[in-house]
Amino acid sequence: MLALLIGLSPVAACGPDDPVPGKATTGAPAAQAAPGTAGAASPGASPSARPRPDGVITVAFAGDVHFEGRTESRLAVAPPDHALGPISATLSDADLSVLNLETAITDRGAPEPKLYTFRTSPRALDALKDSGVDVVSLANNHAVDFGADGLTDTLAAKADSPIPVIGLGRNAKEAYEPYLTTIRGVKVAVLAASQVEDLTNQKWRAGATKPGIASALDVTALLKAVTEAKKQARVVIVYLHWGEEGKACPTAAQSALAKKLAAAGVTAVVGTHAHTMVGAGMLGNTFVGYGFGNFLWYGTSDYPNSDDTGVTTLTLTAAGKVTGESFTPAVVDGAGVPVPVTGAAATAAAKRRDGLRGCAGLAAAPAAGQ
Repeated sequence: MLALLIGLSPVAACGPDDPVPGKATTGAPAAQAAPGTAGAASPGASPSARPRPDGVITVAFAGDVHFEGRTESRLAVAPPDHALGPISATLSDADLSVLNLETAITDRGAPEPKLYTFRTSPRALDALKDSGVDVVSLANNHAVDFGADGLTDTLAAKADSPIPVIGLGRNAKEAYEPYLTTIRGVKVAVLAASQVEDLTNQKWRAGATKPGIASALDVTALLKAVTEAKKQARVVIVYLHWGEEGKACPTAAQSALAKKLAAAGVTAVVGTHAHTMVGAGMLGNTFVGYGFGNFLWYGTSDYPNSDDTGVTTLTLTAAGKVTGESFTPAVVDGAGVPVPVTGAAATAAAKRRDGLRGCAGLAAAPAAGQ
């Protein structure tokens, strides 16, 4: 996933359903705990902070996270600080929050034959939970950076995780399996897959009896997983690893897959990988976020606007309708932490983000709180 980075060398060896008001409380995959908290806001007042009736929830999304290089020390921060810094409040504010953890979770194994490899400890999952994250995707091109031993450890970390981990499993059934929960009467399914054509998707794609990641290159398998999820939840969210690095417009492959998922009735299709933000808006009745950019980021990139980031929050109904979107703009600072911006900087960031819809062919989503 990482092509052009400045100031860092390749890292080869671094290192059931009882709804409760306000928060996700139950779900699958089976061996996973219920989530903690989540959040979002706009440059103005936070819609998700206002009281919401049963049948209306907010879901927050953020981008790629690393605990490597300059961000490894974020695993050791103590309250009242959080690993993700002040934007944790935005994540915690929503009913559910989802992001991508761009790494294997292991201290064993040999690095795969690729330019960049990443790993972290299981503490990363605790740190994300403490930062208001509810669901983590590992369907990406760095989840199996340390071979079979690393994958074994990552699967063990998933089994012991304090929050649900999706997009990777002991077999294809488990890898494509959604996280299911009910929040204030709204049934939600979240699943993940990778569309990145790389070594991980070639070598470590989960099969009938093979562990690995869920692949979005197998469109039939992904659509089948969506169909099954829709039998259990009206709100279905697909978090993808997709796009082209440094490109602020979606690829033809992204657009084609988004249309298929929208036709299948998915509520929201979102994702990361490009190291820069990509357009977000409505494709018919489906919200599509083509790229949320870097979030907690281990190094620097020479892609344009690669430090622009933020949290996107959707307001959703029990029927699976998107009734609002808000954006909390942020910038990745010199320590790799996403720091919210305010005032004129926030207005400019939101304007730039909205401008990305043009080449994405998306319509503006309804504003939250309206």
